[in-house]
Amino acid sequence: MRRPMIAGNWKMNKTPAETVALIQELKKIHPRTNVEIVVCPMTVSLFAASAQIKGSELHLGAQNVHFEDKGAFTGEANCASLKELGVEYVILGHSERRQYFAETDETVNKKVLKVLENGMKPIICVGESLEQKQTGITNEVVCLQTKAALCGVSTAQITDCVIAYEPVWAIGTGMTATAADANRTIAAIRGAIKDMFGYVAENVRILYGGSMNDKNANELMSQPEIDGGLIGGASLVAEKFDKVVNYSDR
Repeated sequence: MRRPMIAGNWKMNKTPAETVALIQELKKIHPRTNVEIVVCPMTVSLFAASAQIKGSELHLGAQNVHFEDKGAFTGEANCASLKELGVEYVILGHSERRQYFAETDETVNKKVLKVLENGMKPIICVGESLEQKQTGITNEVVCLQTKAALCGVSTAQITDCVIAYEPVWAIGTGMTATAADANRTIAAIRGAIKDMFGYVAENVRILYGGSMNDKNANELMSQPEIDGGLIGGASLVAEKFDKVVNYSDR
């Protein structure tokens, strides 16, 4: 059985002080099922988050990392620094990183390998644009992105990887794929992983990241291929995040 994961991507929200306040609220959440909860604040808030998370049921994630160990990369953070702060997961290849910061399949792959090398776990984002969806090439796009990101990953490492299917057209728009459509696309992604790694693909967690919230989490999570959610706006409000984490009670 794949353990469900609900991961909050806070994006560029919450100062360090606000991060402390939100985590204090999130620590009151007690999942009634075996859900792993991950929070991913801004890099500048990771130190404050790490101190608050210690001893709780929460896990710490970062939103990005560089693929080099050190060097002249102004404004970037390396894996060693994140790991020292207690980071366990790193979001990689988010569509906003691809759109605004020129992330490519190649750089995403380099980051995946570096994160795994440093004993952390990547949350790898894949997804199609509205134009690609309308053209009918969703599966081709997400499977190519998945295979490119996992190039060079070993069979022993693959179960440390988490994939997040986030249709670009659904991020921050309030639009969401139907539960059945999301399930079919995630099944295709799992098929791509199976092409590379065989049956072990059944142990890889694949999340849905297209505007999952407190109102639609139960319907999405009822699908057999969907193992959790990468949550945006709903992760910034403790009450809403609680309802996503405890989706089975709704």
